[in-house]
Amino acid sequence: MMKYVCLCAFAALAARGQSQPAQAGVESEWDLKTQLKTLTAAAKRMQPIFEQADPKNWRDPQAGQSYVAQWKAAQDEIRYLNGVADQLAKDPERLTLVLETFFRMQAVESSTSALIEGVRKYYNAPVAELLQAALVEHKNNRERLRVYLVDLAQTKEQEFTIMDKEAQRCRAFLTKQPPPAPASKPRSK
Repeated sequence: MMKYVCLCAFAALAARGQSQPAQAGVESEWDLKTQLKTLTAAAKRMQPIFEQADPKNWRDPQAGQSYVAQWKAAQDEIRYLNGVADQLAKDPERLTLVLETFFRMQAVESSTSALIEGVRKYYNAPVAELLQAALVEHKNNRERLRVYLVDLAQTKEQEFTIMDKEAQRCRAFLTKQPPPAPASKPRSK
């Protein structure tokens, strides 16, 4: 009987932790969704700039050929980023989705940075500046997501610690209980 009481108390503690609003350190779900909308809108605004910076149109066709892989990678990473950001907006407390979004943002940065110098040197400096400005906005969004990621990880660690302590307390309580008395057998007539 006590086993069930302890398990119910543990379940209630876990349920209470899930139903409470986000703690002071973690950005609210509403704010995160707004941030993700901003992030995906900024990434989508980069797409026409990438189309304009197509290496096929560069002054030096040989140089353009050497940047085709980065150009395609940057566009692919933006598509991947938008997809995972949409998933994160639906389930903002999944740490794996926050990590995936963050890593996709880093990949967009990396591939875009590699392309900017080529665009500046072999195609059109104003287009390179547009990409650079978009990248600055992207880095700001990534930094905000990094803060959310760290805060969420800390919150999850705290929740795990509390649940672990409660489980240990319940286990200790149960081990101190006397064994149940054997059930008496009905007498036969």
